[in-house]
Amino acid sequence: MSEVKKTTIVLFSGDYDKAMAAYIIANGAAAYDHEVTIFHTFWGLNALRKEELIPTKKGWLEKMFGKMMPRGADKMGISKMNFAGMGPKMIKHVIKKHNAMTLPQLIEMAEEQDIKLVACTMTMDLLGLQQEELLDGIEYAGVAAYLGDAQDGNVNLFI
Repeated sequence: MSEVKKTTIVLFSGDYDKAMAAYIIANGAAAYDHEVTIFHTFWGLNALRKEELIPTKKGWLEKMFGKMMPRGADKMGISKMNFAGMGPKMIKHVIKKHNAMTLPQLIEMAEEQDIKLVACTMTMDLLGLQQEELLDGIEYAGVAAYLGDAQDGNVNLFI
């Protein structure tokens, strides 16, 4: 019996293209029978945000963070050549033209492959994000839980 391979990814970036790369790698690893964890922290949490506005009680600063950050994976900007919002439209056009999967589709595939999607609770507190604002079915944990997964990891990435 072979040993279980584990892959962990810290998704720190809120850039569409970087999040897309993280999810492509995660889905590929899962397809090769790796147990995969994606630990979303800081701007990477935006990939897990629901697109619809969820009414919550927040302080002024938390409300400002909520308004400034993109709501959902499909609203994230790209890391280079953003061009006042034209860059994401162009990259999505190229993705469609090549019949590649979009970031929301890659996230859905990750859920179907039982990839562990984890939201960093400390960062959620810092940014004023609440569980009801994030996708259903994800996990919530701190850095210690991520380190527990990563210490046995064969592949550990920071994106």
